[in-house]
Amino acid sequence: MKKTFFTPGPSELYFTFEDHLRTAVRRQIGSLSHRDGAFVSIYRHTVEQLKALLQLPQGYELVFCSSATECWERIAQNLIEESSQHFVHGDFGMKFFKVATDLGKRTELTTITEKWQPCTSSAESVALTMNETSTGFQHTNEELRSMRTLNPETFIMLDVVSAAPAIDIDFGLVDTAFFSVQKCFGLPAGLGVWIVNERAIQKAKKINHPSYHSLPSLMKMGASYQTPETPNVLGIYLLGKIAEDMNRRGIQAIRNEINYKAALLYQTIEKHPNLKISVEEKAHRSKTTIVANCDEPNDRLLTFLETKGYVVGSGYGQRKSDQIRMANFPTHSKEQVEMLCDTLVKFV
Repeated sequence: MKKTFFTPGPSELYFTFEDHLRTAVRRQIGSLSHRDGAFVSIYRHTVEQLKALLQLPQGYELVFCSSATECWERIAQNLIEESSQHFVHGDFGMKFFKVATDLGKRTELTTITEKWQPCTSSAESVALTMNETSTGFQHTNEELRSMRTLNPETFIMLDVVSAAPAIDIDFGLVDTAFFSVQKCFGLPAGLGVWIVNERAIQKAKKINHPSYHSLPSLMKMGASYQTPETPNVLGIYLLGKIAEDMNRRGIQAIRNEINYKAALLYQTIEKHPNLKISVEEKAHRSKTTIVANCDEPNDRLLTFLETKGYVVGSGYGQRKSDQIRMANFPTHSKEQVEMLCDTLVKFV
Protein backbone atom coordinates (compact mmCIF):
# COMPACT_ATOMS: atom_id res chain seq x y z
CA MET A 1 0.00 0.00 0.00
CA LYS A 2 1.35 3.39 -1.01
CA LYS A 3 1.46 5.72 1.97
CA THR A 4 0.80 9.46 2.10
CA PHE A 5 3.16 11.28 4.44
CA PHE A 6 1.67 14.04 6.57
CA THR A 7 4.77 14.11 8.77
CA PRO A 8 6.03 17.67 9.42
CA GLY A 9 9.31 17.21 7.55
CA PRO A 10 10.60 15.22 5.80
CA SER A 11 7.15 14.91 4.35
CA GLU A 12 5.31 13.98 1.19
CA LEU A 13 7.44 14.81 -1.86
CA TYR A 14 6.10 17.52 -4.15
CA PHE A 15 3.91 15.98 -6.83
CA THR A 16 6.25 17.03 -9.68
CA PHE A 17 9.40 15.84 -7.87
CA GLU A 18 9.61 12.46 -9.58
CA ASP A 19 9.41 13.96 -13.09
CA HIS A 20 12.14 16.48 -12.28
CA LEU A 21 14.31 13.78 -10.74
CA ARG A 22 14.05 11.67 -13.90
CA THR A 23 15.04 14.68 -15.99
CA ALA A 24 17.98 15.35 -13.66
CA VAL A 25 19.20 11.77 -14.08
CA ARG A 26 18.90 12.00 -17.88
CA ARG A 27 20.82 15.27 -17.87
CA GLN A 28 23.42 13.85 -15.44
CA ILE A 29 22.90 16.80 -13.09
CA GLY A 30 24.40 14.86 -10.18
CA SER A 31 27.75 14.61 -12.00
CA LEU A 32 28.10 18.30 -12.90
CA SER A 33 31.07 20.24 -11.58
CA HIS A 34 30.03 23.23 -9.49
CA ARG A 35 32.50 25.27 -11.55
CA ASP A 36 30.75 24.29 -14.78
CA GLY A 37 28.70 26.82 -16.71
CA ALA A 38 25.71 24.47 -16.52
CA PHE A 39 25.72 24.75 -12.72
CA VAL A 40 25.94 28.53 -12.94
CA SER A 41 22.72 28.46 -14.96
CA ILE A 42 21.07 26.15 -12.40
CA TYR A 43 22.10 28.38 -9.49
CA ARG A 44 20.88 31.53 -11.25
CA HIS A 45 17.56 29.93 -12.19
CA THR A 46 16.91 28.74 -8.62
CA VAL A 47 17.75 32.13 -7.11
CA GLU A 48 15.50 33.95 -9.58
CA GLN A 49 12.58 31.57 -9.01
CA LEU A 50 12.90 31.76 -5.22
CA LYS A 51 13.08 35.55 -5.19
CA ALA A 52 9.90 35.71 -7.25
CA LEU A 53 8.10 33.06 -5.21
CA LEU A 54 9.00 34.57 -1.83
CA GLN A 55 8.40 38.11 -3.13
CA LEU A 56 11.70 39.26 -1.66
CA PRO A 57 12.15 43.04 -1.55
CA GLN A 58 14.84 44.77 -3.59
CA GLY A 59 18.23 44.40 -1.92
CA TYR A 60 17.56 40.99 -0.38
CA GLU A 61 19.81 38.12 -1.47
CA LEU A 62 19.96 34.40 -0.74
CA VAL A 63 22.71 31.82 -0.48
CA PHE A 64 22.74 28.06 0.06
CA CYS A 65 23.81 26.07 3.12
CA SER A 66 23.51 22.40 4.03
CA SER A 67 20.47 22.85 6.27
CA ALA A 68 18.54 25.30 8.43
CA THR A 69 20.50 23.88 11.37
CA GLU A 70 23.70 25.15 9.76
CA CYS A 71 22.01 28.53 9.33
CA TRP A 72 21.62 28.82 13.11
CA GLU A 73 25.37 28.54 13.50
CA ARG A 74 26.27 30.76 10.55
CA ILE A 75 23.88 33.50 11.70
CA ALA A 76 25.25 33.39 15.24
CA GLN A 77 28.81 33.58 13.93
CA ASN A 78 28.29 36.18 11.24
CA LEU A 79 25.40 38.36 12.37
CA ILE A 80 25.31 38.44 16.18
CA GLU A 81 28.13 40.66 17.32
CA GLU A 82 27.50 40.51 21.06
CA SER A 83 23.95 39.91 22.25
CA SER A 84 20.70 38.34 21.16
CA GLN A 85 17.24 37.89 22.66
CA HIS A 86 15.37 34.77 21.62
CA PHE A 87 11.56 34.71 21.77
CA VAL A 88 10.76 31.02 22.07
CA HIS A 89 7.55 28.99 21.85
CA GLY A 90 8.99 25.53 21.24
CA ASP A 91 12.01 23.31 20.79
CA PHE A 92 13.34 24.72 17.51
CA GLY A 93 13.43 28.29 18.79
CA MET A 94 15.15 26.91 21.88
CA LYS A 95 17.76 25.13 19.78
CA PHE A 96 18.70 28.38 18.02
CA PHE A 97 19.05 29.99 21.45
CA LYS A 98 21.36 27.18 22.58
CA VAL A 99 23.53 27.45 19.47
CA ALA A 100 24.03 31.19 20.03
CA THR A 101 24.78 30.54 23.72
CA ASP A 102 27.29 27.80 22.93
CA LEU A 103 29.09 30.17 20.56
CA GLY A 104 29.66 32.61 23.39
CA LYS A 105 27.04 35.23 22.60
CA ARG A 106 25.33 37.07 25.45
CA THR A 107 21.88 35.55 25.10
CA GLU A 108 18.52 36.19 26.72
CA LEU A 109 15.69 33.65 26.60
CA THR A 110 12.09 34.87 26.58
CA THR A 111 9.43 32.17 26.64
CA ILE A 112 6.33 33.45 24.89
CA THR A 113 2.73 32.35 25.27
CA GLU A 114 -0.30 32.55 23.03
CA LYS A 115 -1.12 35.88 24.73
CA TRP A 116 2.32 37.26 23.84
CA GLN A 117 2.58 40.88 22.76
CA PRO A 118 5.49 42.39 20.79
CA CYS A 119 7.86 44.38 23.00
CA THR A 120 11.04 46.40 22.95
CA SER A 121 14.37 44.65 23.38
CA SER A 122 17.65 45.89 24.78
CA ALA A 123 19.59 43.26 22.82
CA GLU A 124 21.48 44.00 19.64
CA SER A 125 19.43 41.37 17.79
CA VAL A 126 16.26 39.34 18.31
CA ALA A 127 15.26 35.92 17.03
CA LEU A 128 11.73 34.78 16.24
CA THR A 129 10.32 31.54 14.82
CA MET A 130 7.57 32.35 12.33
CA ASN A 131 6.09 28.86 12.56
CA GLU A 132 7.22 26.61 15.40
CA THR A 133 7.17 23.08 14.00
CA SER A 134 7.27 21.45 17.43
CA THR A 135 4.17 23.17 18.87
CA GLY A 136 2.13 24.48 15.93
CA PHE A 137 2.44 28.10 17.09
CA GLN A 138 2.55 30.71 14.33
CA HIS A 139 3.37 34.42 14.47
CA THR A 140 1.47 36.96 12.42
CA ASN A 141 2.83 39.63 10.08
CA GLU A 142 1.21 42.18 12.41
CA GLU A 143 3.44 40.93 15.24
CA LEU A 144 6.52 41.14 13.01
CA ARG A 145 5.50 44.66 12.01
CA SER A 146 5.06 45.66 15.65
CA MET A 147 8.46 44.22 16.57
CA ARG A 148 10.06 46.26 13.80
CA THR A 149 8.20 49.42 14.86
CA LEU A 150 9.17 48.95 18.51
CA ASN A 151 12.76 48.02 17.64
CA PRO A 152 13.68 50.08 14.55
CA GLU A 153 17.45 49.63 14.95
CA THR A 154 17.43 46.07 16.26
CA PHE A 155 18.64 43.29 13.99
CA ILE A 156 15.73 40.87 13.45
CA MET A 157 16.35 37.19 12.64
CA LEU A 158 13.46 34.97 11.50
CA ASP A 159 13.16 31.18 11.26
CA VAL A 160 10.74 30.42 8.39
CA VAL A 161 11.57 26.71 8.11
CA SER A 162 8.00 25.36 8.04
CA ALA A 163 6.40 28.59 6.84
CA ALA A 164 7.97 29.64 3.53
CA PRO A 165 6.49 29.86 0.96
CA ALA A 166 3.10 28.63 2.19
CA ILE A 167 2.61 31.50 4.65
CA ASP A 168 2.56 35.13 3.57
CA ILE A 169 5.64 36.73 5.17
CA ASP A 170 6.74 40.35 4.80
CA PHE A 171 10.49 39.77 4.55
CA GLY A 172 11.03 43.53 4.46
CA LEU A 173 10.39 43.53 8.21
CA VAL A 174 13.41 41.33 9.01
CA ASP A 175 17.14 41.42 8.30
CA THR A 176 17.77 37.72 7.85
CA ALA A 177 15.65 34.57 7.49
CA PHE A 178 16.27 30.93 6.68
CA PHE A 179 14.55 27.68 5.78
CA SER A 180 15.24 24.13 4.66
CA VAL A 181 13.59 22.31 1.78
CA GLN A 182 12.12 19.17 3.34
CA LYS A 183 8.92 20.83 4.55
CA CYS A 184 6.89 23.27 2.44
CA PHE A 185 8.96 22.65 -0.69
CA GLY A 186 8.36 18.89 -0.64
CA LEU A 187 11.97 17.88 -1.26
CA PRO A 188 14.37 15.44 0.46
CA ALA A 189 16.42 17.00 3.25
CA GLY A 190 19.93 18.26 2.64
CA LEU A 191 19.65 21.90 1.58
CA GLY A 192 19.15 25.16 3.45
CA VAL A 193 18.44 28.64 2.11
CA TRP A 194 19.73 31.74 3.92
CA ILE A 195 18.12 35.10 3.14
CA VAL A 196 19.96 38.34 3.97
CA ASN A 197 19.50 42.05 3.32
CA GLU A 198 22.17 44.67 2.73
CA ARG A 199 22.29 45.51 6.42
CA ALA A 200 23.12 41.89 7.21
CA ILE A 201 25.82 41.78 4.55
CA GLN A 202 27.49 44.90 5.93
CA LYS A 203 27.26 43.62 9.51
CA ALA A 204 28.90 40.34 8.52
CA LYS A 205 31.74 42.23 6.87
CA LYS A 206 32.24 44.20 10.08
CA ILE A 207 32.24 41.10 12.32
CA ASN A 208 34.45 39.26 9.80
CA HIS A 209 34.12 35.81 11.31
CA PRO A 210 36.80 33.58 9.71
CA SER A 211 34.69 30.54 8.82
CA TYR A 212 34.71 28.73 5.49
CA HIS A 213 31.00 29.45 5.17
CA SER A 214 31.20 33.05 6.31
CA LEU A 215 28.52 35.24 4.82
CA PRO A 216 31.10 37.37 2.93
CA SER A 217 32.57 34.24 1.31
CA LEU A 218 29.12 32.91 0.40
CA MET A 219 28.15 36.29 -1.06
CA LYS A 220 31.41 36.63 -2.99
CA MET A 221 30.94 33.25 -4.65
CA GLY A 222 27.20 33.77 -5.01
CA ALA A 223 27.78 36.94 -7.02
CA SER A 224 28.97 34.67 -9.84
CA TYR A 225 26.35 31.99 -9.04
CA GLN A 226 28.82 29.64 -7.42
CA THR A 227 29.59 28.29 -3.94
CA PRO A 228 32.79 28.02 -1.86
CA GLU A 229 32.59 24.20 -1.81
CA THR A 230 31.01 21.41 -3.83
CA PRO A 231 27.33 21.96 -3.04
CA ASN A 232 24.20 19.84 -3.28
CA VAL A 233 23.92 20.43 -7.03
CA LEU A 234 20.98 18.05 -7.43
CA GLY A 235 19.12 19.67 -4.52
CA ILE A 236 19.62 23.17 -5.91
CA TYR A 237 18.41 22.02 -9.33
CA LEU A 238 15.28 20.36 -7.90
CA LEU A 239 14.52 23.35 -5.67
CA GLY A 240 14.63 25.65 -8.68
CA LYS A 241 12.26 23.39 -10.61
CA ILE A 242 9.78 23.11 -7.73
CA ALA A 243 9.90 26.88 -7.17
CA GLU A 244 9.23 27.35 -10.89
CA ASP A 245 6.23 25.00 -10.65
CA MET A 246 4.90 26.96 -7.69
CA ASN A 247 5.34 30.26 -9.50
CA ARG A 248 3.46 28.85 -12.47
CA ARG A 249 0.67 27.68 -10.18
CA GLY A 250 0.58 31.05 -8.42
CA ILE A 251 1.56 31.73 -4.82
CA GLN A 252 -1.84 33.18 -3.91
CA ALA A 253 -3.60 30.04 -5.17
CA ILE A 254 -1.22 27.92 -3.09
CA ARG A 255 -1.85 29.99 0.04
CA ASN A 256 -5.61 29.98 -0.47
CA GLU A 257 -5.52 26.19 -0.63
CA ILE A 258 -3.32 26.04 2.48
CA ASN A 259 -5.93 28.11 4.34
CA TYR A 260 -8.78 25.86 3.18
CA LYS A 261 -6.99 22.66 4.19
CA ALA A 262 -5.95 24.08 7.57
CA ALA A 263 -9.54 25.10 8.33
CA LEU A 264 -10.74 21.61 7.44
CA LEU A 265 -8.15 19.93 9.68
CA TYR A 266 -8.89 22.19 12.64
CA GLN A 267 -12.63 21.70 12.17
CA THR A 268 -12.15 17.92 12.21
CA ILE A 269 -10.05 18.06 15.38
CA GLU A 270 -12.52 20.40 17.08
CA LYS A 271 -15.39 17.96 16.51
CA HIS A 272 -13.41 14.83 17.40
CA PRO A 273 -14.22 13.32 20.81
CA ASN A 274 -10.62 12.14 21.40
CA LEU A 275 -8.66 15.15 20.13
CA LYS A 276 -8.21 18.80 21.09
CA ILE A 277 -6.57 21.64 19.20
CA SER A 278 -3.26 22.34 20.93
CA VAL A 279 -3.02 26.08 20.20
CA GLU A 280 -6.10 27.79 21.64
CA GLU A 281 -5.59 31.27 20.16
CA LYS A 282 -6.87 31.11 16.57
CA ALA A 283 -4.52 33.87 15.40
CA HIS A 284 -1.54 31.76 16.49
CA ARG A 285 -2.62 28.42 15.03
CA SER A 286 -0.19 27.22 12.41
CA LYS A 287 -1.52 26.83 8.89
CA THR A 288 1.18 24.32 7.97
CA THR A 289 1.75 22.27 11.14
CA ILE A 290 -1.53 21.29 12.76
CA VAL A 291 -1.04 19.98 16.30
CA ALA A 292 -3.65 18.08 18.31
CA ASN A 293 -3.62 16.85 21.90
CA CYS A 294 -4.71 13.23 22.35
CA ASP A 295 -6.77 12.06 25.32
CA GLU A 296 -4.74 8.84 25.43
CA PRO A 297 -1.23 7.82 24.29
CA ASN A 298 -1.05 8.45 20.54
CA ASP A 299 0.32 5.06 19.49
CA ARG A 300 -3.12 3.56 18.80
CA LEU A 301 -4.13 6.51 16.61
CA LEU A 302 -0.81 6.57 14.74
CA THR A 303 -1.12 2.85 14.02
CA PHE A 304 -4.74 3.20 12.92
CA LEU A 305 -3.89 5.97 10.47
CA GLU A 306 -0.89 4.12 9.05
CA THR A 307 -2.96 1.02 8.38
CA LYS A 308 -5.21 3.28 6.29
CA GLY A 309 -2.20 4.66 4.39
CA TYR A 310 -1.63 7.93 6.28
CA VAL A 311 1.60 8.65 8.17
CA VAL A 312 1.34 11.61 10.55
CA GLY A 313 3.87 12.87 13.05
CA SER A 314 3.95 12.18 16.76
CA GLY A 315 4.38 15.01 19.22
CA TYR A 316 7.82 16.56 19.67
CA GLY A 317 10.09 16.29 22.68
CA GLN A 318 8.16 16.03 25.94
CA ARG A 319 4.86 15.84 24.02
CA LYS A 320 6.00 12.93 21.84
CA SER A 321 3.41 10.46 23.14
CA ASP A 322 0.35 12.66 23.76
CA GLN A 323 0.15 14.81 20.62
CA ILE A 324 0.00 14.32 16.88
CA ARG A 325 1.38 16.77 14.29
CA MET A 326 -0.04 16.85 10.77
CA ALA A 327 1.71 18.66 7.96
CA ASN A 328 -0.32 20.83 5.59
CA PHE A 329 2.19 21.66 2.89
CA PRO A 330 1.68 22.76 -0.73
CA THR A 331 2.25 19.19 -1.93
CA HIS A 332 -0.75 17.89 0.05
CA SER A 333 -3.79 18.15 -2.18
CA LYS A 334 -7.25 19.11 -0.98
CA GLU A 335 -8.40 15.58 -1.77
CA GLN A 336 -5.65 14.02 0.34
CA VAL A 337 -6.47 16.25 3.31
CA GLU A 338 -10.20 15.56 2.95
CA MET A 339 -9.50 11.81 2.96
CA LEU A 340 -7.26 12.15 6.02
CA CYS A 341 -10.04 14.03 7.82
CA ASP A 342 -12.59 11.36 6.85
CA THR A 343 -10.27 8.73 8.29
CA LEU A 344 -9.72 10.67 11.53
CA VAL A 345 -13.48 10.86 12.03
CA LYS A 346 -13.63 7.03 11.98
CA PHE A 347 -11.15 6.70 14.85
CA VAL A 348 -12.84 6.13 18.22
